[in-house]
Amino acid sequence: MIILSILALLACFILLARVVDLFFISSLDKISKDLRLSSDAAGATLMAVGSSAPELFVALFAVIKPGEHQAIGIGSIVGSAIFNLLVIVGASALVRKATLTKSPVIRDLIFYSLSVALLVFFIWDGKLEMWETGVFLAVYVLYVIAVVYWRKWFKYDDKQSDEEEEPECNPKGILAPFDHVLCFIFPKPKRYYLVFFVSIVLIAALSWALVELAVVISHELNIPEAIIALTVLAIGTSIPDLFSSLIVARQGRGEMAVSNAIGSNIFDILVGLGLPFILVMLISGGTIEAGGNLLGSSLILSGSVLLLIVLLLVQRWKVGKITGVVLLVTYLAYVMYEILKL
Repeated sequence: MIILSILALLACFILLARVVDLFFISSLDKISKDLRLSSDAAGATLMAVGSSAPELFVALFAVIKPGEHQAIGIGSIVGSAIFNLLVIVGASALVRKATLTKSPVIRDLIFYSLSVALLVFFIWDGKLEMWETGVFLAVYVLYVIAVVYWRKWFKYDDKQSDEEEEPECNPKGILAPFDHVLCFIFPKPKRYYLVFFVSIVLIAALSWALVELAVVISHELNIPEAIIALTVLAIGTSIPDLFSSLIVARQGRGEMAVSNAIGSNIFDILVGLGLPFILVMLISGGTIEAGGNLLGSSLILSGSVLLLIVLLLVQRWKVGKITGVVLLVTYLAYVMYEILKL
């Protein structure tokens, strides 16, 4: 039973990565062009939704599932944030050196530091209340406003990337069986609004399956659900982010990889936690239980933010091999810490 559950979990991760990479992000990009959104505004809204949709749906299904499974939702968000910051930024830095534009990075680090500080402060007492989740959503609205107007307030050059090659539904390699299934399900790329809708449905279904499988595996192996969420689920739901960031880093756009990782984390914490939890509390009332392993990992996340800021200041806003090695070693130490706590 446990082997089948693990294999099913892996299959869900692969399908999730392919849906996001091949269909969801592509349809969002076209929709943002239809809406004539600037690259900054599109990145902070639609593209953030695209890369963070798995974490958002995992959190939503974790809190609405009967029983006390809130730790899975919060754990997957916190764990993904740690993975994005340390592994995605670290791996992208190893792939290719990049010099970051100071102004937008400072903006994102300010809001990210605020998001992490709010997370630690709100779960310090072991629970989340409705007004606290409302604050999360309000801060994200402020972030989107700041993104839209930041270039007007603080002048800087916007490094526009070359037009990317659109991902094709062309099954090949070891992932061909998964791609064949998805190519059959999805409509043609030109019907991108329908592609967007089908993507949402599939991401929601796969996220529900991930929550169910995480509960089964944690019970079978007698491992706390929070630990499964902080490690296995967090890594799995961040795989699409990792692949896309490594691709753009290899193309010489490491700055985009770094900003995407930080921007996704802002969305994960403020909306990925705020939206599902406020919906549940509006329906059922009460509070959301949190704390324990999650508080410790949230403190580790705040330390990771400080580490990245220090590295950027020391390296003068450049990310390269030193930054990459330090961040990746830190993540390995974090995983070992969580394993040794069992």
